[in-house]
Amino acid sequence: EGRQDLQVNQLETQIWIKPEIQKTDVDFSEILNAIQEIAKDVNIFFDELEGVNSPSKDDDSLLHHGNLTSTSDDASRLEVVGEEVPDKNKTNGLYFRDGKCRIDYILVYRKSNPQTEKREVFERNIRAEGLQMEKESSLTNSDIIFVKLHAPWEVLGKYAELMNVRMPFRRKIYYLHRRYKFMNRIEKQISRFRGWLPRKPMKLDKETLPDLEENDCYTAPFSQQRIHHFIIHNKDTFFNNATRSRIVHHILQRVKYEEGKNKIGLNRLLSNGSYEAAFPLHEGSYRSKNSIKTHGAENHRHLLYECWASWGVWYKYQPLDLVRRYFGEKIGLYFAWLGWYTGMLFPAAFIGLFVFLYGVTTLNHCQVSKEVCQATDIIMCPICDKYCPFMRLSDSCIYAKVTHLFDNGATVFFAVFMAVWATVFLEFWKRRRAVIAYDWDLIDWEEEEEEIRPQFEAKYSKKERMNPISGKPEPYQAFADKCSRLIVSASGIFFMICVVIAAVFGIVIYRVVTVSTFAAFKWALIRNNSQVATTGTAVCINFCIIMLLNVLYEKVALFLTNLEQPRTESEWENSFTLKMFLFQFVNLNSSTFYIAFFLGRFTGHPGAYLRLINRWRLEECHPSGCLIDLCMQMGIIMVLKQTWNNFMELGYPLIQNWWTRRKLRQEYGTQGKTSFPQWEKDYNLQPMNAYGLFDEYLEMILQFGFTTIFVAAFPLAPLLALLNNIIEIRLDAYKFVTQWRRPLASRAKDIGIWYGILEGIGILSVITNAFVIAVTSDFIPRLVYAYKYGPCAGQGEAGQKCMVGYVNASLSVFLVSDFENRSEPTSNGSEFSGSPLKYCRYRDYRDPPHSPVPYGYTLQFWHVLAARLAFIIVFEHLVFCIKHLISYLIPDLPKDLRDRMRREKYLIQEMMYEAELERLQKERKERKKNGKSYHNEWP
Repeated sequence: EGRQDLQVNQLETQIWIKPEIQKTDVDFSEILNAIQEIAKDVNIFFDELEGVNSPSKDDDSLLHHGNLTSTSDDASRLEVVGEEVPDKNKTNGLYFRDGKCRIDYILVYRKSNPQTEKREVFERNIRAEGLQMEKESSLTNSDIIFVKLHAPWEVLGKYAELMNVRMPFRRKIYYLHRRYKFMNRIEKQISRFRGWLPRKPMKLDKETLPDLEENDCYTAPFSQQRIHHFIIHNKDTFFNNATRSRIVHHILQRVKYEEGKNKIGLNRLLSNGSYEAAFPLHEGSYRSKNSIKTHGAENHRHLLYECWASWGVWYKYQPLDLVRRYFGEKIGLYFAWLGWYTGMLFPAAFIGLFVFLYGVTTLNHCQVSKEVCQATDIIMCPICDKYCPFMRLSDSCIYAKVTHLFDNGATVFFAVFMAVWATVFLEFWKRRRAVIAYDWDLIDWEEEEEEIRPQFEAKYSKKERMNPISGKPEPYQAFADKCSRLIVSASGIFFMICVVIAAVFGIVIYRVVTVSTFAAFKWALIRNNSQVATTGTAVCINFCIIMLLNVLYEKVALFLTNLEQPRTESEWENSFTLKMFLFQFVNLNSSTFYIAFFLGRFTGHPGAYLRLINRWRLEECHPSGCLIDLCMQMGIIMVLKQTWNNFMELGYPLIQNWWTRRKLRQEYGTQGKTSFPQWEKDYNLQPMNAYGLFDEYLEMILQFGFTTIFVAAFPLAPLLALLNNIIEIRLDAYKFVTQWRRPLASRAKDIGIWYGILEGIGILSVITNAFVIAVTSDFIPRLVYAYKYGPCAGQGEAGQKCMVGYVNASLSVFLVSDFENRSEPTSNGSEFSGSPLKYCRYRDYRDPPHSPVPYGYTLQFWHVLAARLAFIIVFEHLVFCIKHLISYLIPDLPKDLRDRMRREKYLIQEMMYEAELERLQKERKERKKNGKSYHNEWP
């Protein structure tokens, strides 16, 4: 009796009566049943509490002091007499000390943390919800305490029903479509032909992968009343580990830790420091002494490492179903999108490589590069003031040949192809996403009503209004307040874009000043290649500025997003994502836009140069054009940024984890490190970054922009992106499996706001490629010359023979005596002909100095300008029409998938009816057998 009184006292001090139970219309028997269920949980730990008048701080009575084997001499009270528990369960760190209760979630806190009362209340309410708890001190630091949580079957069933978790209940019945005889014959011939071919090396070995039952079964929302409908071989494994941890996290997010309306949830305790970390456990080690081919996989983590994260399987398909089962649908969708994007890069990379090789094979037949290389008698004007010398046009022979590799007859076709490719990629991704959503039971899944952010509640707790969905009062932000905050945020974005423009302006000044410096350099190699040296160093400096500004942009975007006070976490995430993308996109591409569309366009002409602040002469293009500068800019930035990102993604976690392992090895030796329990090993890993998959998506989206926006100037961009992504998939997989703590499995239907950003980049790429071909490259001037001014003028031909004389026609004549005093070169050009030069040439369409209007634009200039504008308009309208036509012709949902969904819906209704009918008939037979019968029975 005294023990029962103590138990009642414990219940009174530990249980917070939920508001729902306090309603007057609830029967007292329901309250009694709820208390009895909680009492069962209290009985589990009662012996630990015996002899204690009141619970000590943080319930230290549940605390077991850690040891290297994580075992105990005392048998657990939960063990059933006569039932053997495998020793492996007790030593692998995945179970409670009894070896039977699997650890579903880990909470970590420090004893020295002052937030003791909040943790006490929170943990008592956790047990009141039915979760079982066990504590363990850290082996490396006695101040660190691990709280192990386990959800029994009753709790899992209850919350799985509340969360509408879909579980398998009947195996799928596959059927074949009706086909005509002709189609059957063709399929037989194809299958016979495939029999002669070797096995597909990219497919994973089916014997290695486990049988993922939920993918071969019809699923339905779990219901305890219809539990007999579901396929339950073992209650301990019916809910997989990812689902169990998701259910426990759902409970933890709704448990109170203090009196008050908003004092609820694990996230708030993590933010105020009550708990240091919270994470689900990895399923053991990712390495094994035994081969996976002979002994099989030790666990799913080991299987993922061998079949997905290992470098030896870089050429194989990803086991997406296994990734989804281990990490959840949100991470699974990211890797599905990344794999789809990488696969779609193959045709783009092949066509881009073909365009490059076409330029290589036609290099010796290019009339323009031939004329440049043979133009030893054409002397070009200096490209900078004073120190830059006169130069022969033939000195730029190499640059003319390199330019032809990227700017040739196939460039326009490739630009159109890439614009269409971007549309096809997005449209077919929608179809692929629909198939994945169907296979992963995401078609009918709807996001739960999101919780309001604590910062939003704290700011607007005084103003409330009824939520139209839940019908409960919630904080409300006035429209005027929201608009004012958005205006301030937009102003901040505009200011940061101005900072980017200022940085680009600084790079422009650097290029202008450095050209003259390199032209007067002592080393002949740099002096003779001053413009290339200027471009290369400017690109490297620009890359350093980009990386430094990215750190600043992240803090500014965080500040502006918090200033807006988004209502929910998804709104906060979308707002932050949009800002960071805008900042980084402008930061990464601003200098590229300058080189593509402004470099050399507004320089004036010799004798009347336009100057910056009336001091520095604006930079001119190379005699072979500006395209070589754009190629260098894109190539260097793309390679350096991808290399840096890959190093930071994997290198930083590797170094951090290596340092942690080194300290543990020095203190405990190699044997002690291997004997650490799983929660200790996972705690020593790096946590997933605070923004989730944001960094991974942002890196790929920026790469997608590089691949499509300026692809007409750099056809090898898709090939570089493909090579990077093949490495990126395995880098990310290795990072998730080996270097990071296991993230919480969360659900998602698509890639979110990133899809809209991809569509915007696809539209922008059409416009930029049209301008690159029309303005940056020499495609239009050559076309105008071939049809209007060349040897084939009026004949409707445009071959290489029609380009004879193009170089001479594209250069204007300048009288050397017309140079300004501050731009007159120090040399007079006597080294070329033995006497001072009278004339030099420059790239432009202007009249000669002795014409009625010296240095005025020629008729050919206006023809070229009109042709450029006409090409931009025709190209954009043509490509946009093709894009819209493709999007219209490609349905978002495949026809076979639509038929499968309809048939599955029909079969599920039939199966549920048959199962219910079978159950009722069985109950009727049992009643008859027991001698009980009722009238008006059905059926």
